[in-house]
Amino acid sequence: MKWKAYGSRAEWLQGRKNRIGGSDAAAVVGASPYMTNEQLWEIKTGRRQQNDISDNPLVRYGTEAEEHLRELFRLDFPEYEVFYQENNLWTNDRFLFAHASLDGWLKDGQGRNGILEIKTATITSAVQRAKWKDGIPQNYYCQVLWYLMVTEFDFAVLKAQLKYDFSGDVYLQTKHYFIERSEVDEDIEFLRQAAEKFWSYVQQDKRPPLILPEI
Repeated sequence: MKWKAYGSRAEWLQGRKNRIGGSDAAAVVGASPYMTNEQLWEIKTGRRQQNDISDNPLVRYGTEAEEHLRELFRLDFPEYEVFYQENNLWTNDRFLFAHASLDGWLKDGQGRNGILEIKTATITSAVQRAKWKDGIPQNYYCQVLWYLMVTEFDFAVLKAQLKYDFSGDVYLQTKHYFIERSEVDEDIEFLRQAAEKFWSYVQQDKRPPLILPEI
């Protein structure tokens, strides 16, 4: 496993092109609300352009909030060392189809390495609220599994800021989800196998069977 920091966002985007990233991982298994596995295949084979959503107000909010939420995590959990470098890209020679870009990485008091993943979400419906109530939405869970696979780290922490707007009265709820790698090894292996199969379709330039998301 290795990582590098690119000198610019343009170089970072170029470095991500020929592998599957964490935000794509859910599409591989039909768990993405934004993209099917067929659409991801079309992107990776050059048949479709990746949508640029960087100017979306919610995406821009999440990007700009990330550094502040990372610093709040550092203050709230001083038992962890917190590391970050802009435009980071992690790869692993065991998984040549995969890369990871981390919101931060951690070291705990026992010297174990971990991932810090940061999410912001504006809750506008009961359905959205339910997805965060007892766990992590499936697409974000797949992303965390992907990062654990690539880095081979011991644990992950997902910090989520949930934003509710009641007629201009903004309410923020912060949640932390702690995930031990040893407890999700089977899920990581399932995702790895699915990704290897998907990547074989990319390499063969053969369209994969469509995976319909569960309703």
